[in-house]
Amino acid sequence: MIVRTTEEITGTERDITSADGNWRSKRIVLGADRVGFSFHETTIRAGSVNEFHYAHHVEAVWLIEGEGILTDLDNGVVHQLGPGSMYLLDGHERHRVEPVTEMRMLCVFNPPVTGREVHDENGVYPLVEIPG
Repeated sequence: MIVRTTEEITGTERDITSADGNWRSKRIVLGADRVGFSFHETTIRAGSVNEFHYAHHVEAVWLIEGEGILTDLDNGVVHQLGPGSMYLLDGHERHRVEPVTEMRMLCVFNPPVTGREVHDENGVYPLVEIPG
């Protein structure tokens, strides 16, 4: 059994802030935990514009605080997000997240991330295999 709090991982290697300061992700469960997914609490700064493309991962996002706009960059469809909204990137969609207010969300990645990934110039995380 694994029990962790966001308080205990704050300020550790599991607490990642983007280079531009637009988002912060607390990686509660990572690939090294060997459970088949990773689980993160992510906060995105109000007024920021963030483009992502998880070409190698499926991501489920549940917004628990804040409001914003999600744009599917593959087809231009726009979604208004608020507390209780969930989106699932099951087709590896390129997308833009624009928080109107600070957004706090819970995210699940499959396959799991290791915690060392960095978004490339297209917003993509590389697929990092976890040694057996």
